[in-house]
This record gives sequence, C-alpha cells and structure tokens, in this order.
Amino acid sequence: MALLHRWLAKAARLIWRVTRPRTIGVRAVLLDADDRIALVRHTYIDGWYLPGGGVKKGEGIADALHRELAEEVAIEGAVVERVLGVYHSRREGKDDHVVVYIARAGADTLRGADALEVAGAGWFALDALPPGTTPATRRRIAEYRAGLTGGGTW
Repeated sequence: MALLHRWLAKAARLIWRVTRPRTIGVRAVLLDADDRIALVRHTYIDGWYLPGGGVKKGEGIADALHRELAEEVAIEGAVVERVLGVYHSRREGKDDHVVVYIARAGADTLRGADALEVAGAGWFALDALPPGTTPATRRRIAEYRAGLTGGGTW
C-alpha cells in the first residue's frame, strides 16, 4: 500500500506542475508537557515532518489543524498557543501557503493514526531530532526555539 501512495504522490506532483494550483496548508509545532516535539514520517515521502496537511475547501485553517493532528498523530484537543508564521512554498509545482501553529498536546500518547498515510510518529527532544528531519522542519523548530515569528519562504 505504501508503494501505491508513493506512485499517487508522484502523479499528483506531475499534475501540479502542469496546473500550478494555489493551496493552503497547516502544520503544528506540537509540544508535550516535557517540551518534546511531535514529528511524523509519511508513507509517500521520505523524511520526518511537522504534523499537518492541506486545508480542505470550505474548512477553516484552525479546524484543518485539529483534523490533521487527529488524523496523523491521534491527538485531539491540542491547545493552540500562537501562530509561528505563514510561509510560501513553490515545491512540488504548487503555489502553497503554509500556516504553522505552536500547539500543546493534552495527551502524552502519540501514534500514527492513519496507517495508510503515516509510517511513524514520535516525540523527540528539541535538541535531538531524528536523522532525516527535513530542512524546512529544522528551520521551523529553530525559529520556535529562538522565539521568532517566522514567515517568508518555506
């Protein structure tokens, strides 16, 4: 099934290069009570990422954040502290705007909720990120640790 997701993701990226859609995404710097950060590995792309995803048509951005946290890491009721920043990405052929929130999890249990999409999920110390953590994820974490409000290019 993971191979099918990888093929579908490649096909979607090809379509995006032709159609160049404008999209809105949401991600979370999701922290637990011990200030560990939640990261996920997807089945369709390599690397560790902040949990999140696309905002559906007709859906509020904050609603999308809570839906994605439930879908990706089985966390419900996270408390949003603030917006870290709004970023622009042209990767994958899209004109993508990503809103990144700082949020606190009310639960310590973290797991990949959707096995078709999430290959792994875990809590990590901010100074001990796993190998394969993507550069953009590392930049967002560095901005958070420095107390900055981010923005600009993803």
